[in-house]
Amino acid sequence: MRIGTTIFLTDETITPLRLARELEQRGFAGLYLPEHTHIPVSRDTPYPMGGELPPEYARTLDPFVALAQAAAVTEHLTLGTGITLVAQHDPIDLAKQIATLDHLSGGRFTLGIGYGWNVEEAADHGVDWPARRDLVRDRTAQMRALWADEPTAYDGEFGSVRASHAYPKPVQRPRGPVNGPRTLIGGAAGPKLFAHIAEYADGWLPIGGRGLTESVPKLREAWEAAGRDPKHLQVVPYAVLPSAGKLTHYADLGIEEVVLQLPPAGEAEVLRALDGYAQYL
Repeated sequence: MRIGTTIFLTDETITPLRLARELEQRGFAGLYLPEHTHIPVSRDTPYPMGGELPPEYARTLDPFVALAQAAAVTEHLTLGTGITLVAQHDPIDLAKQIATLDHLSGGRFTLGIGYGWNVEEAADHGVDWPARRDLVRDRTAQMRALWADEPTAYDGEFGSVRASHAYPKPVQRPRGPVNGPRTLIGGAAGPKLFAHIAEYADGWLPIGGRGLTESVPKLREAWEAAGRDPKHLQVVPYAVLPSAGKLTHYADLGIEEVVLQLPPAGEAEVLRALDGYAQYL
């Protein structure tokens, strides 16, 4: 099983350069970074995990800049977002950022897509909250038109792009309905999420990894109903606090990659956490 990591990198934590080097030297498979552009002070949206919102949410580094640093000092470490808030981006600019990072890293990028939870943050980006899932789907299709090998126009519900010359292209080649980098969608289990995963993604990024015994078979049903090859479905439990039994359970479900949560801390504490996780490699 491939063991990746995720962390809230901030202006107060270990640096991307130091962490990326340590991960590759120690044999970890990947580094995934979250995204929040800002956290409005006047916020009615509750923190999904309960309690007060941890301070690192307001201090996160831009994931694409941080991952570019990580790419520059590694050769094999996979790089991903967990997740990109696609609704909060201009899709033409985002398509360029993603393609550039995938190109410069030699095809090591995974696009984790999410719909978000912070209504106020999204509102400052002009996002109509009830329509955000359809907006993300539409913007992903717009980006993929720009990543196509030949100039391809796209005219969607929320935006359009003319047939264009747009380089570099992502290194990763088209497979099924997907082109561009490996794409995993995050979110809570449910029919709508599973239908979208089966329609336009490579798999699922379930936070915490709970309830997979019941939910993975349902996702596989939706996947196969959409005509997708069951061998190609990827489920990657994300932000997991590991135990030997938990990882064995994931392996029994056919899961081949898991992303472990690192503390949003300085170098010494993060390296201690990596020492502890070494037993799972």
